[in-house]
Amino acid sequence: MLSKDIGIDLGTANVSIHVKGRGVVLDEPSVVAIESDSRRVLAVGEEAHRMVGRTPGNIVAIRPLKDGVIADFEITELMLKAFIERVGGRTWFSRPRILICAPTNITSVEQKAIREAAERSGAREVYLEEEPKAAAIGAGMDIFQPSGNMVVDIGGGTTDVAVLSMGDVVTASSIKVAGNRFDAEIMKYIKNKYKLLIGERTSEEIKLKIGTVYPEGRKESMDIRGRDMVTGLPITVNFRSAEVREALWDSVTAIIQGAKAVLERTPPELSADIIDRGVTLTGGGALLDGLDALMSEELRVPVIIAEDPMHCVVKGTGMMLDNLDKVSGKKLR
Repeated sequence: MLSKDIGIDLGTANVSIHVKGRGVVLDEPSVVAIESDSRRVLAVGEEAHRMVGRTPGNIVAIRPLKDGVIADFEITELMLKAFIERVGGRTWFSRPRILICAPTNITSVEQKAIREAAERSGAREVYLEEEPKAAAIGAGMDIFQPSGNMVVDIGGGTTDVAVLSMGDVVTASSIKVAGNRFDAEIMKYIKNKYKLLIGERTSEEIKLKIGTVYPEGRKESMDIRGRDMVTGLPITVNFRSAEVREALWDSVTAIIQGAKAVLERTPPELSADIIDRGVTLTGGGALLDGLDALMSEELRVPVIIAEDPMHCVVKGTGMMLDNLDKVSGKKLR
């Protein structure tokens, strides 16, 4: 068969693509730059991300996905089409089978939107799978045994918490608090405390370079530049790790509460397994300094960060592609 099988982690912050036989071939920001008048696409992915906050009035950098689901259907379709063509997934003589991951609690309408976007991007068949299941498989967890495995996948738009056993989700929750919310909270904190306006790229840089959520975590600082709300002039402020922790506290607490709620609904036999095996953190948010230590304290179970957490979901889709005929992922016609 000439057509390829493709696994897609359709994330709010990044889109990752796995092509069967080649591995992860693409990992780029979910951003599309368009001309506002003609709606003509100028750039997709990394090139478009570099334009965020730096474009003239007639060019808009759009994130077409919000909270893990499609917010702008037309732009999502154009973005998917561009990415699939870039990895050589669709040719004039073949159309690929595509397996896409989505948050656990999306509605049937949101599922339909994902299916249609994939079909219009050139898919022959579309399969939909739950993100935490793919994340757990990609993290190397054996979820097909009759024992409890817990995964917390912190992406850009959503955090998916799930307990898995016998190859399926037993209890799960999807919280609309994740990496993008962290960035927004840092921006809001700096605006309120220093009367300083910064962009989302600066906010993300702060989170990555000096961010922590644990009292015993990083103790660093960095100079940030932005626009003074009082004078309107550019100024520089020194920002510390402890202030990042303060800014992110409410968001991180919401994730921990979501994990606790899932544990409370988990059957006791599986809870006992989780005490032994611990909780696995996946997704970009897993790299936030001190989050594993804080969650371990709060949940009273070991918390482990997966190897290469950013790519667990897309690696999981790759493993599922090898068993696409057996996968329980719903085939969407």
